[in-house]
Amino acid sequence: MIQITPIAAFNDNYIWLGYQPNHDRCFVVDPGDADVVLAYLKQHNKTLDTILLTHHHSDHTGGVAKLCQRFPDTKVIGARADLYRIKGITTAVEHGDTITLANFGLTFDILSVPGHTLGHIAFYSAPVLFCGDTLFSAGCGRLFEGTAEQMWHSLQLLMSLPDETQIYCTHEYTLANIAFALNVEPDNAALINYNKQCIERRQQLSQHCRRHWR
Repeated sequence: MIQITPIAAFNDNYIWLGYQPNHDRCFVVDPGDADVVLAYLKQHNKTLDTILLTHHHSDHTGGVAKLCQRFPDTKVIGARADLYRIKGITTAVEHGDTITLANFGLTFDILSVPGHTLGHIAFYSAPVLFCGDTLFSAGCGRLFEGTAEQMWHSLQLLMSLPDETQIYCTHEYTLANIAFALNVEPDNAALINYNKQCIERRQQLSQHCRRHWR
């Protein structure tokens, strides 16, 4: 069973790292910051094997060059549509392709999910979905290049995945998204309850961190 852990970057980014227990090789998704990844790899005695890229924005790709310099055999998998915007891609993919990460026993289906950017892709290996900036808790990605219609179709595609899908997005926007939704639907009981749950969860995590770092 693959283990997935977040590495915090910048103000609110998640860089996802996956590995097999008792195995020294790992993969990362959207490493915008190489230094935090390298620090994690050093601390946990891991070797970088593969980088998965969902789209071209620098807060998702900014660490690629430095990571590949440190681990020159690293495979970099990204969208064919972004080849001219992302340096270092070794395997270009598009919607309908499948890729196999042999060292992890994983095969990912490539899903085209334009909206946030035109070349945005997601990586799906049931039940895991790495969706980049397409879908967040209580919200979706900002439309920088695509249209609202494209984002709608992308979200419909993700909604067609099984209910047990585990969604790994790349920013922590939950409370801000809920606040926006409550501004639109202030009497939505489900939103009010979810907002309470998320605030309580954030407080619990904050208390845990304070105890851990004392």
